[in-house]
Amino acid sequence: MRIRVLLFGQLKDIVGGGEDSLELESGSNLAALIRHYESRFPRFRALAGSIAYSVNQEYSNRSTVLHDDDEVGLLPPVSGGKSAPEEQMAVLNSRHCSIVRDPIKIDDLKKRLADPADGALAIFEGIVRNNSRGRSTRFLDYEAYEAMAINEMERLAQAALERYQVRDVCLAHRLGRLEVGETSVVIAVASAHRGPAFEACRWLIDTLKKTVPIWKKEHFEDGAIWADGEPFPEEISGQK
Repeated sequence: MRIRVLLFGQLKDIVGGGEDSLELESGSNLAALIRHYESRFPRFRALAGSIAYSVNQEYSNRSTVLHDDDEVGLLPPVSGGKSAPEEQMAVLNSRHCSIVRDPIKIDDLKKRLADPADGALAIFEGIVRNNSRGRSTRFLDYEAYEAMAINEMERLAQAALERYQVRDVCLAHRLGRLEVGETSVVIAVASAHRGPAFEACRWLIDTLKKTVPIWKKEHFEDGAIWADGEPFPEEISGQK
């Protein structure tokens, strides 16, 4: 059977591309696919303990049995990437979320959420700073497993609405090249009261940084490196 493999972040650099096609015996599981890459790329083996895996855009573990034409994502800890051409301004939308390649319009998000019943609107804005690891940052590049990322963002939005009982939420993340001072991500939460709005906003950005497959590459005067992501939560680490 033939499996389509998508690689992201530093894994893409190690293997030499973002997409691969692999022939496996019928009935093979994710563990067999991982062993293939571990045997070919020593640097891949060193990262294997921190990688998460997806099958057809759902987080999976090593025991998951694969089928012909499955799409497998190999996902380093999330937190980079190659920007799309500037003329490609595609937007992915779900009910509460968007992934964009042009500047995020915060005023538009505020208007979208506006409701006279609300007494609070909490907004988190992630901004590209001019330094990282003691070095001056020139710019950042963000990439994503886009179809999976928008689905994961929507899951977070739905979970926040249920968990914190806020009225509405909005999540927007930008991809591609971002200059110092530009906005990479916005989380907005509308609620009758400030407490749940603050709590939901904090939970959304903290969880997004751990579970949504978006990666960041930091560019300095003397080179570029993929940012170290936070470890995946145990329930999606994929190691079992």
